[in-house]
Amino acid sequence: MDDDYKLVFSTLSKRATRDAVTVDVRIYRGKDEEGWLLEVVDHLGGSTVWNDRFPTDVEALQEAMATIEAEGIASFAAAEAESGPPTVH
Repeated sequence: MDDDYKLVFSTLSKRATRDAVTVDVRIYRGKDEEGWLLEVVDHLGGSTVWNDRFPTDVEALQEAMATIEAEGIASFAAAEAESGPPTVH
């Protein structure tokens, strides 16, 4: 039995930069799972993960980019003094 959990990363995963702030937009799913997970990771490793899965990786990317445009990319960048659990959308 294979105990390793296999992730499949979308080719749409990307790095986004706005106003001198860069985040990694990660879109992935378990190898045998349906729906895509969306995670945005800041330069310090702070993570924002959406609760719901997206039917397609395109929809996940569209949500990430829409959120960056609406809330600003800095909303994903943790202050260096902050620590704690990931933010959830």
